[in-house]
Amino acid sequence: MHSPSKIVNGRSGLLARTLVAVALTATVAACGGESAEPDAAAPSATSGAFPVTIEHKYGSTTVTKASTRVVTLGLSDQDTVLALGVTPVGAVDWFGERPFGNWAWVKDRWGSTPPEIVGERDDYQVEKIVALKPDLIIAQYTGMTQEQYTTLSKIAPVVAQSKKYDDYSTPWDEMARVIGQALGQQPKVDELLAAIDQRLADIRKQHPEFATQTVVVADPSEPGTYAAFAKSDPKAQLLNEMGFKLSDQVEQIAGKDTAAVVSSERLDLLDVDRLVLLTTDESVEPRVKADPVYAALKVAKEQRAVFVPYMEPPVGAALSFVTVLSVPYAIDQLLPMLVAPGR
Repeated sequence: MHSPSKIVNGRSGLLARTLVAVALTATVAACGGESAEPDAAAPSATSGAFPVTIEHKYGSTTVTKASTRVVTLGLSDQDTVLALGVTPVGAVDWFGERPFGNWAWVKDRWGSTPPEIVGERDDYQVEKIVALKPDLIIAQYTGMTQEQYTTLSKIAPVVAQSKKYDDYSTPWDEMARVIGQALGQQPKVDELLAAIDQRLADIRKQHPEFATQTVVVADPSEPGTYAAFAKSDPKAQLLNEMGFKLSDQVEQIAGKDTAAVVSSERLDLLDVDRLVLLTTDESVEPRVKADPVYAALKVAKEQRAVFVPYMEPPVGAALSFVTVLSVPYAIDQLLPMLVAPGR
């Protein structure tokens, strides 16, 4: 998944204090008034699932009952919530590419009730969140600050990001399990993750040749440079879980970063058994193929490189999103490309 740079809430101190006041006032008013729309029935939670206390970066949060009005503030949190049969009433925008992350793998899950957009990345619109009268706020894949957490906790219980990892670095399956806990459906999440593990195991069994091949996943969207993803990046991890070996050379150059950014002079790093190149638009593939340094690579000459579209179809987006819903979609789309490269 992308590791987006932390977006600091740019509101002025006066406006921030005003929003806090609005939040508190509206919350009190909500307690005595009727909801703007009726609550949906809560999906059945596991017996004995509540109360549950979840530790996170800013302390711990106790959820006492199944939630029906959930707001998701993480960039990909909505996927797991939807997978558990809950439709978020509010969500954040995904980099402006798809409103509320409405990708192909979730298109049939939103139904006729798309969520209210309550922010973009880590810039939350508190007044919109208050108006939705949530009974739970989930913020896993996010850079939420202590100040934001304190404000939002006055509206509803907030399950913030993990304290064990840097922001945007928590493994996707761990985030899914936390969301499952918060919704009282951790066994269902475990089932979804087990199904993905089984699918990957089947691929390894069906394609033992992958185990003998080294793969590099790279992004050539910036002309003249290639970002080759290290083992810490979920896209590389998924290829590894499908059976491929990852490049030790890329790992050495990347160091503590999630990618090794190299110019044409170091394209030898990409000359491996299988090369997966993410293309953000139609101009990328012809530009890369026209690069004489790239064209001279053995992996290019033998057509063992795979150009994977980011948007149409959104295979690259699924690889970057990395959720219980996007991973199966990515696997189904990517496997045929890997079995028959150079098409």
